Formats: sequence, structure tokens, C-alpha cells
Amino acid sequence: MIMLISPIDKQAARLAFEQLEIQRHAQIDQAALQAEQALTRCIRELEGSAADLKQISILGRTMLFLRGSQRPLWGFATLYLDWPWFARWTLTEKQETALIAINLLVLRFLFGERVVKNICPFIAEIFRARKG
Repeated sequence: MIMLISPIDKQAARLAFEQLEIQRHAQIDQAALQAEQALTRCIRELEGSAADLKQISILGRTMLFLRGSQRPLWGFATLYLDWPWFARWTLTEKQETALIAINLLVLRFLFGERVVKNICPFIAEIFRARKG
């Protein structure tokens, strides 16, 4: 016996499936958010917060200063390594690759993943131009 399914039934089944998919994605997003919040809470409990450091008089304020100055120090150190590369060095391909990797790591650390995603196509274009 062949059973025919009407177009209305097909559409209803498709809508029900899409609603299930939306619910599943919402549950996944909620679980990811809860996991991230739990990790942040755990880190705060283990490492403490800036308010905790302020309570330790001079040592706490020194730690806050060092924590805040870390990014500029890494940035200037990388800039110091980059200046000779751009100005006068002739690097081997291995050295150049290592320097680019260091730059990407520092950029990722200083400015986040979005910067690296935005700059990677530009770097790929530079390499294509050099080889071409």
C-alpha cells in the first residue's frame, strides 16, 4: 500500500524539523555560555581579582601595574624585533617564517583572534606577491 504525503504535511514536518534544529542550537549556545561562565568563575576563585590585589598595599599595586604593562612590553619587544627585519636584515625563509609566527602570536595576545583572522589574508597576499 502506497501512502501519499500531502504538501501541507511535508511543510509541517519541515517546520517541525527546523524548530528542533533551532532548539538544539539554542541548547548548545546555552551550554557553551554556562561553561564559559564556570571557567571564568573558577579562574577568579583560583587567581583572585584586581580588587583582591588592591588589598595588599604596595605589592598588590605593583602586581596590578606589572599586569597592565605586560601587553605594551610585549608589543614594543616585537616591534624592536621587526624594525631590523623591515629596515636592513636579509632573512632566510625559515627565519622569516619564525618572525611572522612570533608576530601573529603577539598580535593574537595583544588584540585578540579577530585581528589575526583579518590580517592573515594580507600576509598570504604578500607571500604570493613575493613568489610571483
